[in-house]
Amino acid sequence: MVLDILAFFAHPDDETVFGGGTLAYLAKQGADVHYLCATRGEGGERGDPPLCTQKELGGVRGSELRCAVQALGGSSLTFLGFQDPVIGSEGNLYAFAEDEAEVVRALEAVLGELVPDVVITHGADGEYGHPAHILSHRAMMAAVRSFQGKKPAVYTVAPFYENAPRPRLANESEKADWVLDITPVREQKIRAATCHRTQHGLFLRHAAKRLGREAVISDVILEEEALSLAFDPGQGANRDPLGGILAEIAVQPFSN
Repeated sequence: MVLDILAFFAHPDDETVFGGGTLAYLAKQGADVHYLCATRGEGGERGDPPLCTQKELGGVRGSELRCAVQALGGSSLTFLGFQDPVIGSEGNLYAFAEDEAEVVRALEAVLGELVPDVVITHGADGEYGHPAHILSHRAMMAAVRSFQGKKPAVYTVAPFYENAPRPRLANESEKADWVLDITPVREQKIRAATCHRTQHGLFLRHAAKRLGREAVISDVILEEEALSLAFDPGQGANRDPLGGILAEIAVQPFSN
């Protein structure tokens, strides 16, 4: 049986940064991984130096995401069409919609069309507290719970676990069920990150600060990722539908 997986994230590059290795591995094992992005990242950084105007950024980042999805072995890419607000003058971050119910309705429509077996999305704390990530998580959980068809299992990225290499990005309210060694697909994740050229300045600034030296894209990509099983409609032996696949690269296996 081929698993249909829906990977839902707020902005282009979130899919790669938080789950690119896992998503590439699942595709390599035969799963159809369908990517859904709430926005085109119109309000984000434009590169250092800038690679385009702010007005052009959505189109550029959309193309970058298509490149990354191809690098990760994805089966399809869809945008929900919400507008990403421009980052504030003091680095303030914003959600892409004021009405959560509007996002829930849009996601219910996608669930009805695709009927995925599994959803992979942002964690409850928005990784580093990003309001758009939190909204994406809340809306997807609500959409899955209200969906009248076959309900998918929902996994969230970047949960907390002991000795996580970047605890600043961990969702502290969620515990990791799977910690995964993505070394077999790390090169794919590096290629996907390379696609997101407008974000390289952001990636490399953080990496250089952490490392205390000039950084390159490969420095940004870790060898571990983690997932939390946030919602599972299965029971007993049918629980944790990704378990049979993830066990092969597990550092820490399913624990619930």
